[in-house]
Amino acid sequence: MKTAIPKPSKQSIIREARDYVMIAIGMILYGIGWTVFLLPNDITTGGVPGIASIVYWATGFPVQYTYFSINFFLLLLALKLLGMKFCIKTIFGVFTLTFFLSIIQKLTAGFGLLHDQPFMACVIGASFCGGGIGVAFSANGSTGGTDIIAAIINKYRDITLGRVVLICDMIIISSSYFVLKDWEKVVYGFVTLYICSFVLDQVVNSARQSVQFFIISNKYKEIGRHINEYPHRGVTIINATGFYTGREVKMLFVLAKKRESPIIFRLIKDIDPNAFVSQSAVIGVYGEGFDHIKVK
Repeated sequence: MKTAIPKPSKQSIIREARDYVMIAIGMILYGIGWTVFLLPNDITTGGVPGIASIVYWATGFPVQYTYFSINFFLLLLALKLLGMKFCIKTIFGVFTLTFFLSIIQKLTAGFGLLHDQPFMACVIGASFCGGGIGVAFSANGSTGGTDIIAAIINKYRDITLGRVVLICDMIIISSSYFVLKDWEKVVYGFVTLYICSFVLDQVVNSARQSVQFFIISNKYKEIGRHINEYPHRGVTIINATGFYTGREVKMLFVLAKKRESPIIFRLIKDIDPNAFVSQSAVIGVYGEGFDHIKVK
């Protein structure tokens, strides 16, 4: 007897589609930062893009081909350790970035920005790159390269993604001196790495921030049912008693992502505008639908 395979819900399909859109946006941001601001100013990035940049400066070989070739082997490692779901989105990210690198370079051929202001090019380019990686990571994707290594370590140890990328990329940036023969460019590379790591952590941490709600309403069943359906969060009913009135009430306890707060507030207002609602930020939430517990 064959077991029926459950069909994905409409909400899960929407979430998956949103993830792929966000990964594509992240790759475009990264491609702009790398090829428009950093590469023309001989500023090294970290990871596989850094290796591809060094190869480009030394031989003139297009960065997208070096980037794709190295990531092919790293993806085999990710497939074994991180699973097919991570790899599918990472493969999508690698192909998307490779595709947009060619397009961005063609559109910006002969068009240079901030050639006489390398520090500004460093800051702006690193911000684009860090933001792009952060957007991709928030959607469970990656640009490949040291991002894969960072994701593997972050899966088993409670170490921030930015710190792992920072450690992995120091050797690559230092080695750019053998091609550029300019310590100033190497210093700019380290500044780029720091800014990129900082922006990455800011984007990822803001996307992972969680909040908790305590909701008191006579229409608690309807509110709880709608929160279960969308944004698809669990609801716990707590029996409570008003100290002043002595009346027994039902209180809802909800944990959700910070970005889902407007959805929950709008839902409560539509069902019961007179509901009593308390919202507070939480340091961390671990379990189904949130982060996994990581112990060193």
